[in-house]
Amino acid sequence: MPHLVILYTPNLDQPAPEGVDMASLCRALADTMLAVRDEQGKQVFPTGGTRVLAYPAAHSAVSDGGAVGIAAGLGADYAFVYMNLRMAQGRSALVHQRVGEALNACVKERFAAQLAKRPIGITVQVDEGHEVFDAKNSSLHPLFQNK
Repeated sequence: MPHLVILYTPNLDQPAPEGVDMASLCRALADTMLAVRDEQGKQVFPTGGTRVLAYPAAHSAVSDGGAVGIAAGLGADYAFVYMNLRMAQGRSALVHQRVGEALNACVKERFAAQLAKRPIGITVQVDEGHEVFDAKNSSLHPLFQNK
């Protein structure tokens, strides 16, 4: 943990300016998460546990399908992005706010061109989990133990 999962309409999975470089977005969001610090200035998320995964939706329907977009001269090519960060319990409300604001700032920067020229909705949510079972098997975490 933390895991940031991105679901998006497949019409964004194309080169700019029509689409978004999802691999670059994932890296930028992971770097943003790793840069967040708590009240004591300590890194909030473990480097070895930070993951960002993006998936285009196999099927999607957004809003009215494009009628209002066409009438507004923006076209019918609506897009949507849903981002959900799930983190383990125990962090302060201030940390939750810092993480959410940092992710949202990254998203607004990365999607500025899209937001300016096409109908697109973007949701960024941060959830804190109450695990009823949590098993971890990793040879990744030890790489960062001595950093």
